[in-house]
Amino acid sequence: MKAPKDCTTMADVRAEIDRVDEDLVRLFGQRAAYIDRAVVVKSGLKLPARITPRVEEVVANVRRHAEANGLPPDLVEKLWRRLIDWSIAREESMLGPDSLREEKE
Repeated sequence: MKAPKDCTTMADVRAEIDRVDEDLVRLFGQRAAYIDRAVVVKSGLKLPARITPRVEEVVANVRRHAEANGLPPDLVEKLWRRLIDWSIAREESMLGPDSLREEKE
């Protein structure tokens, strides 16, 4: 692993971007495993896939992390809302549509 300042060629930069991308995909896989576990827990509690207060809590957390890391919070929020929507669709594919469940916290 090279720090960005230590990359002296485009090959160096590209190799590090590819490494980071691989790490991100691995982390998304870990996140998906937790989403799948949430399905099991929510099923037993008869919870819907989308719990709006939790969605907004996740978004607020991500905005805070974005700001702390020098990233534009609006852009990161947009990316995360897509990720959240994908996660909820994944849950609904196993739980069934939210219209069949009541929302609880």
